[in-house]
Parts: sequence; structure tokens; C-alpha cells
Amino acid sequence: MLSLIQRQRKYLCLDSQMEVEKYCLEVQMATVQSKVDKREPKFGSDLIVDLMKGFDIEYAALIPGSTFRGIHDSIVNYGGNHRPQVIFCCHEEISVAIAHGYAKAKGRPMVAIVHNIVGLQHASMAIYNAWCDRIPVIVLGGTGPIDTTRRRPWIDWIHTAMVQGTQIRDYVKWDDQPYSIKSVPMSFIRAYRIATTEPKAPVYICYDADLQEDPIREKIEIPDLSRFSPSAPVQANSETLRQAAQLLVDAQSPLIIAENLGRYHKTVDSLIELAELLAIPVIDKAGNRKANGFNFPNTHPLDVTGGGREYLQKADVILALDVTDLYGSLTALNRTTRVSEYVTNPSVKIIQISMNDMLFRSWAGDCQCLQAVDVPITAETSIAVPELTCLCRQMLGSDEKRKRHIEARFSPIKESHNSLRVKWLGEAQATATKKEVSMAFLALELWEVIKKEDWVLVNGDANLWARKLWDWTHPYQYLGTSGGGGVGYGMGASVGAALAHLGTEKLCVDIQDDGDLLMTPSALWTAVHHKIPLLIVMNNNQSFYNSENHQIEIAKFRERSVENAGIGTHLDHPPINFAKMAECFGVYGEGPIQRPEDLRPALQRALKVVKEKRLPALVDVILEAR
Repeated sequence: MLSLIQRQRKYLCLDSQMEVEKYCLEVQMATVQSKVDKREPKFGSDLIVDLMKGFDIEYAALIPGSTFRGIHDSIVNYGGNHRPQVIFCCHEEISVAIAHGYAKAKGRPMVAIVHNIVGLQHASMAIYNAWCDRIPVIVLGGTGPIDTTRRRPWIDWIHTAMVQGTQIRDYVKWDDQPYSIKSVPMSFIRAYRIATTEPKAPVYICYDADLQEDPIREKIEIPDLSRFSPSAPVQANSETLRQAAQLLVDAQSPLIIAENLGRYHKTVDSLIELAELLAIPVIDKAGNRKANGFNFPNTHPLDVTGGGREYLQKADVILALDVTDLYGSLTALNRTTRVSEYVTNPSVKIIQISMNDMLFRSWAGDCQCLQAVDVPITAETSIAVPELTCLCRQMLGSDEKRKRHIEARFSPIKESHNSLRVKWLGEAQATATKKEVSMAFLALELWEVIKKEDWVLVNGDANLWARKLWDWTHPYQYLGTSGGGGVGYGMGASVGAALAHLGTEKLCVDIQDDGDLLMTPSALWTAVHHKIPLLIVMNNNQSFYNSENHQIEIAKFRERSVENAGIGTHLDHPPINFAKMAECFGVYGEGPIQRPEDLRPALQRALKVVKEKRLPALVDVILEAR
């Protein structure tokens, strides 16, 4: 007992031996009682875990940290069979990225726990990605005692902030640092509700070490959580929606641009219905490397993604659905001069349906350039698009002349769609005879290996070739990019998405950029440690190619040598063997694959590992220089 008293006195800085003895007795009694009755929270951190369980949070990703040791203990020793399962990570950026990928695949949040100031700094890039991507991640953090009389020398002082959430407040939807144990339930409930209400985004709650570790001295009731559900979806103003419907019905060359509506899978069916009703070509922003997720099947004859410039040029009415960067969708960028010019006709009428205006911060420009719109509608597309379709059908009525015009519009769009698909397949097949593996051939061979599986592309798109060559028919099949453009997202998010599909027959595939993996390689260990099946195919061009491409363009513009573009961008001296990197973390690794004829057998062997052993496998593919 004496050693315990000495340790507690040093940690808590209590005034007297009597206070220390009283505190230790309370701790011991609460610990004994918690072993007898797991249902009754005895410490503040037990209450936090009860709230996680109440919201059916399955997982908590974390790298161990002393400031949330109370929560960690409550998860593993108090939570019971229904406790959130710990997903053990080696970096906070990975923890949050896993929660990001999980939420995109599962449609509901999980928890990431980060260690005070330093852990929050590590996590900040991943939190910003989730913010830009509008993904609900519940980030929990710990801090040393706010009560300065209870701080340990040095470490508790440098790892305690006042208030810690200010560090990331510009890119979370809400943050809080509850003052007392009694304020914990309402804080957590509010955080969950805010995060999961559209527009969704990450939230952060910081818990004082004392709040976590002190015994609960009075009964605290968790209210009926069903009475704190997110608000019902926002419907459009009826007159404005009718105005939009009239524009679409009267249009000669309408066009739809869709970005994030596919996150509610049923909305894709509504979009298909609207497009077919009026024979409107659709550009899915999933065909743009900055966009996120599946919105329209690439096999549908009205899909013109990847060849939509001519439709932009002749459109007289454009319907933008959940488009984040509308200005960028209507313009063409000169990457060298950074100047954008409109592709669209100046007289085009623009309808925009989104919740974009409901969540802005002035700190970063994720709000994008302000685009003029003729019919701006604040609403959730999941309910606005079906209603818009009904209105268009009513307006069409029995107008046979208008229906014939719509039918005539369909055929050339279908021909254009089919021509693009044939063209892309021919281009990819033509690279099979090259000495090196092209990006198109990588996508083609990977498709041949997985096309009979129930697959999910959790990250990467092989420079858009996956959408050009594969059959994207279900909304869950593509999860998109990071949102914030932060390097280091891919591996963690892929593990999170595969975690969401754990126990199913879905094959999760990550087309993994080499530079991106180098930021967070230890996510490979987390994948194998938790036995998460994942097929990882390296897009290894031995370069931070985006930067290299910029160097080439700026050198050309300045009439300088492009041969130096690889300085500070190439990853080939020495080359990195990602297969061996995978093996050192316990992941099956194969490669580097350099010849086209070796690619498919290697992919088939890796797929066998994923399917039969239910473990991750990585194939390192060296790609030709672009």
C-alpha cells in the first residue's frame, strides 16, 4: 500500500498523506467493484466507453498514449464482449485515416484516439483530410491534468494545452473538453450528433487525465440515445425545385455533373431514373482524381465521364449534384500558368443542389472558387433528386413531341459512350507488348484477376484507368480519394475500409501509390496484426510523380532543362523494395514486377493469399515512367 501511496502522491501532488490514503482506498474499492459488476461505470473512462457502446461503435483505432490510459484500460478491462475493439496503430495519422476509410465504407463513424498535444499534431493531416472529404470521424484525445497541482513534473506540463481543441478547431465541425464527469454524456452525444448530421465532418473531444481516472462518486445516467438522433434530411424549397425541373424539361442539351451523392447508395438509383427520364448525359466526378466516390455506373449508356468536354461546351442547362468544386468542373486549367478558362457557354443555366453552404471555415480554401448559379438549392440530394424526378415526369405528361426529342437525344450519347469504352480498352491492350508495365496495363490485368469477385476499390484508381476499363455498377465499389490531398492517406484508409468489410466476402483492393505508402508504412503491420484481408497493388513509378510533372512543366515554360526534374522527386537511388518492406511487417509480399507477362500470375498468387488465408498481400509493380 505504501508504494502505491508514494506513486499516487508523486503523480497527483496531493497535499497530505491522509488525502493520498483516501484517494487510493477509493481507487482500490472502485477497481474491486468494477470486477464484480462490469455494467456499472466506476471511473470516468468507464462512462466514456459506455457511451461508445451505446452508439454501437465497433472499433477504436489508437497508438498507445499515457494521457488516455484511463480510456484504454476501460476499453480492454471494462468494455466486455461488446467493447469497441482496439485497432492497434503505430502512428496517429494512421489511426484517423483508418477511421476515415471505415466511415466511407460502413456509412457510420468509428473512433480514433490520439495522445495529447503531440498525438493531435501527428493526427492533424488525417483530420484535415476527413474535414475536406466531409467524413464523420470521432476523434478522442487525452491531456495531462488541467489541475496544475496534479501534474507530474515536465511531461504533464509540455503535453497539456488550454484548450487543446484550438489546435485543430479550423478543420473540425465541433470540439469540446468536458469540465466534469457529469458533463461527459452530453458532450459525447452532442459530438456524435453533430458529426453525423449533414454536412458530416470530424469532431474532437479532449478528456482530462483526472476526469478519466477519478472514481465516479455519484450515479450518472446516460439518457435515451434514440432521442438525440441526427436531424431529418433537408428538403429543397418546393417552388425552387419546380423551377429547376422546368429548366431541365425545357432544355435542348442538359447535362448532369455528380460528385458526392453516391455516399447514399439509393440516391444513385434516383439519379439513373432522372437521367433516363430526360436522356441527360452524366459526368461522374469519380472520373476526376480529386473527386470522391461512385455516383453513376460507368457501364450506363448515359455515362460520358472522361469524354464530357463536348457536352460541357454545348450544354444549355447543367444540374450539379453535391459538387464540391463547381467552378473547377466548368473550366479547363492551364497547369503551367495556373489560369482557368470556362469550357461552358456563357448563356448556360446552372442548377446546384448541395449542402456546401452549411459548413465553411475561413482558415482554408476548401470552399473553392465562388461560382455563379441560376438556381441554388440547399438540400440533401438523397431526397431532392427523387422529388425533382417526380416533378420532371409530371411536367412531361403526355407531351409526345418533347418525348420524341428526348428519345432522339439518347442514341448519340450512347454511341459516344460505347466508342469511349472501346477506345480505352484498345489503348490498354496495345501496351501489353511494351517492355515495361504501363498504368493502363496494370489496371487491365488487375481487372482480369478480380472481375469475378465481389470487389471494392478502397483507394487509388490507376490514374483513372480503373474506371475506364472496369465495370463500376454498384455504389459501394469505389470509395474515392482523401479529400484534402494529404499524402499518407491511402494505406490507413484502405485498412479502415477493409476493416468495415471484415467478415464479408467482399474483396478490398488498394491501388497504392509508392510515395503515399512511404509516409505511413506501419499501417501494413496493423493490417496483418488484425488479420484484415486486403489486396495491395503498388503503383510504383519510383517518383513523387505529381511534383516531378510540375517540375517538367515549369522548366518547359521557363525554357530550361527538364532532365533535372527528377532531382528531389525520384525514389530510385536506391530503389525501394516494397515487397520486402511488406514482408518485414509480416505481410505477404511479391515483386518487384517489371515485365508485363509476370504481372497477372503475381496478382493471382496474391489474391489466393487474401482469399484463402484472409490476410493482406502486396504486389510491388514497377511502372514505366510517365
